[in-house]
Amino acid sequence: MDAKFWHNRWATNDIAWHERSGNRLLVEHFKALNLESLDRIFVPLCGKTRDIAWLLGQGYKVVAVELSEMAVKALFEQLGVKPDVTQNGSLKRYSTSDLDVFVGDFFALSSAVLGSVDAVFDRAALVALPMGMRIEYTQHLAKVTENAEQLLIVFEYQQTLMGGPPFSISADEINLHYKKHYAVSQLSSVDVSGQLRGDFAAQENAYLLRPTAVATMPYSTK
Repeated sequence: MDAKFWHNRWATNDIAWHERSGNRLLVEHFKALNLESLDRIFVPLCGKTRDIAWLLGQGYKVVAVELSEMAVKALFEQLGVKPDVTQNGSLKRYSTSDLDVFVGDFFALSSAVLGSVDAVFDRAALVALPMGMRIEYTQHLAKVTENAEQLLIVFEYQQTLMGGPPFSISADEINLHYKKHYAVSQLSSVDVSGQLRGDFAAQENAYLLRPTAVATMPYSTK
C-alpha cells in the first residue's frame, strides 16, 4: 500500500469511510482529553475530514498531516479560508492562524516540524494502514508527539469479510501497539453493521490513551 494507492483513491473519490459531518464519537468523548481552549490537536492522515471544522469551532488549534494535496485543498475550500502555503523540506505546509496542515509522507514529519501538541485525535489513520505499517505508524506517532494523549476511533469486524481500508482493529491489537506507553480505556462501542463496504456486523469503537506517567482513573461517560 504505497502513495500511488492513496492518490488514486482520492482521485476517484473512493473514500467510503469519509463522513459528511463531524464524527459522533468525537463529539461524545472529546471531553475525556481534559483540554483547554487554544490547546493544539494533531489529526494524522486527516483527508478532508469535517472533524477539523468541529475542533476549530470548539476553540482548539489543529495541526494535521495528509498525503493527498487534493484532499487538503478540498479541506480548506470546505472551511472557506485561504491558507498560506510554504515548503518545509519534503513537506508542503498549508496554514491559517489556527490550522496547519502538512502535505506529504507522515513518516517525513518530525517533532521539530510538527511542533508541540496537547493531544492526538486519530479516526482515519490507524484504520487506513495494513498491519506492518500500523506498527511503524504507532511508533512514529508516539515519537513525534512525545506520547501525547489520544482519542482513538477504530472499526472492528471480521477481517475476512472485507479487505480494507478501513481495516479491522481489535482491542488486543490496540494493546499490542500502545500498552508500553499508554493506559488504554475503551470509552464506547457503536454498532455500524452494514455501513462499511458490505452487509456484515461491525462496530465503531472509541478508546482513550493516556500516557502511563500521567494516567489516572479510567474516564467515565456517566
